[in-house]
Amino acid sequence: MTPSSRSHDERRLLVLAPTPRDAEITQSVMSATDIDAVVCQTIEELLGKFSTGGSAMLIAEEAVTANAFALETALSQQPTWSDLPVMVITRHGADSPATAQALRTLGNVTLLERPIRVATLVSAVKSALRARERQYELRDHIRKLEHIEQALREADHRKDEFLATLGHELRNPLASILTGLELIRLSGITQPTAMRAASVIDRQVNHLVRLVDDLLEVSRITRGIIDVRKEGLDLGALLRAAIDSSRGVIDASQHELTVNIPVTPIPVMGDPVRLTQVFANLLNNAAKYTNTGGHITLTATTYGSCARVSVRDDGIGLDPSLLSSVFEMFMQVDRANRRTQGGLGIGLTLVRSLVEMHQGTVEAHSTGLGTGTEFIVTLPTMTTMQPAAVPVAPRSREFPARRIMVVDDNHDAADSLGSLLTELGAEVSVAHSGRDALELANRFLPDVVLLDIGMPGLDGYEVARQLRARPAFARTLLIALTGWGQDDDRRRSRVAGFDHHMVKPPNLEQLRNYLDRRQHPAVAPLVDPALHRRVSDRTTGASPA
Repeated sequence: MTPSSRSHDERRLLVLAPTPRDAEITQSVMSATDIDAVVCQTIEELLGKFSTGGSAMLIAEEAVTANAFALETALSQQPTWSDLPVMVITRHGADSPATAQALRTLGNVTLLERPIRVATLVSAVKSALRARERQYELRDHIRKLEHIEQALREADHRKDEFLATLGHELRNPLASILTGLELIRLSGITQPTAMRAASVIDRQVNHLVRLVDDLLEVSRITRGIIDVRKEGLDLGALLRAAIDSSRGVIDASQHELTVNIPVTPIPVMGDPVRLTQVFANLLNNAAKYTNTGGHITLTATTYGSCARVSVRDDGIGLDPSLLSSVFEMFMQVDRANRRTQGGLGIGLTLVRSLVEMHQGTVEAHSTGLGTGTEFIVTLPTMTTMQPAAVPVAPRSREFPARRIMVVDDNHDAADSLGSLLTELGAEVSVAHSGRDALELANRFLPDVVLLDIGMPGLDGYEVARQLRARPAFARTLLIALTGWGQDDDRRRSRVAGFDHHMVKPPNLEQLRNYLDRRQHPAVAPLVDPALHRRVSDRTTGASPA
C-alpha cells in the first residue's frame, strides 16, 4: 500500500493544543504544508480519533499532566508494529515532572519547547509523519507475510489431505493384489516361470506399499505428530535387522555388501522400529544408486560418547553442490541419469527427521559424480544398557480358527480376503455393505469382524456402533480394515467401538496376533453419547473408504 492510497484517518495529525488560538494557528500552518491536522477539544476526543487511525499526536504538556494514565493506557494497546510518534509542547525549560513522565511512559516522544518556531514545528511534524509511514510499510509487510503464511498453511493442509486420500486410493487395489497373490501361492504353483512372476509381483507391490507408507509418514513427521518409543538397544543388532530388511534389494542388484560391526554391543537409546527404518533406508538408497555388481560397505564404530555408522557405496555419487540439499523433501538427485531408479525423494527426508528425533545427526559426503557416496549417522551412546530384543520376523504358524465376517464395499478386496482367510483355516462370511453386515451378523454370529470404514449408506463407524449396542456382540473383536490411517481416523475408530485399526493391505502376521487372543478385552462403554452423535453426524453419507 502506497502513502497516497492510505486512508484519510491513517494520514492525519491529531492535535490537542494548549489554547484554542494555538490550535487555530497550528492547523493553519499545517494546512499550508499539506499536512492534515485534526484539532481535538478534549483528551477523550483525541483518543477516540486515535482509535480509528492517526499518524502522530501533537499534544500540550498540560493535557499530558491531566490525562497521563489514559494516554499511557491507549498507547500501550498499540499493535506490535506500531510506535506512534507523540510530540509534547512543553513550557520553557522542558524539564518539568510532566515532561519527565511523558518521556518515561509514552514511548516515542519528542519534546517541543515553547515558544516554537514555525519551521521547527513543521520539521518535527514531517519527521514524525515519515517515521509513521515507515511503520505503515512494516505493517503492510507483516500483513503480506501473514497472508503468505496462511496460504502456505492451507496448501500444507490440502497436501496432507491429498496424501491421505492418495494413500487410501492406492491401498485398496494393493490389498486386493497382495491377497490374490497369497491365494495363488496357497494353490501350490510349482512352475518356475509362475513362481518367478509371483516373486516379482510380491516385491514390486510391497515396494509400492512402502512408498505409500513413506509418503504418509513423512507428512506426519513434518507436522510433528509422530512419537518415538525409546528403549535401551544394541546398535549392532539394529544394523543386522536393517541388513535383513534390505537384503532383497541388495541381492537383486548383485551388490557385494561388506559389514563391519563390532562384536561388543554398542548401547544406544532409541526406537528399534524407527532406527531400523533409518539404516534400511540408507542401505536401500545405496543399492538404488549403485550400478549392478557394485560394492556397499556398512561400518559401525564408537568414539567418546557417540556411535558412528557409515554406509558407503561406489555408485553414481553426488555433485558436491547438492550435498546440502540432498535431505530436502522430494529432492531428486540427477534426474537425467538413466542409472537411477526414480523414487519420490522422501527416503532421506525420513532418515534425517528420525535421526534428529534421536538427538543424532546425518551427513552426506561425495567427491563428485561417479565417485560414490557415504552417509554417516552419529548417535549418542549410553554408558549402561539392558538391551531389549530387536524384533525379528516371527515364524509362520497355523492361522487360528475363528468365525470371521469380512465387510467391504470393494468386492475384489472383500472376496479375495475372504477366500484367503478360508484357505488359512478360518470360517468366513462376506458382506458388501453396512446394512448387509448387520443382517449377516445376526445369522453368522462372528467372533471377529474385519470392517471397512468408508462405505456408502451405512459406514463402518455406524456399523460398529450398532454392533456394540447389541449384547451378542459386546465382546466381538472388531477390527477396522481401511485405507485411512491418519491419527484422527484411528481416534474415530476407537470412539466407534473398534478394538484395532489396520490399514490396507492387511499384515497377516499382525492379524494372526489379534485373532490368536482367545479372551478379547471387554469393550469400554460409550461414555459420551454426545461425542458419538457428533462423530456420526460428520460421517453420514458417503465416507472415505
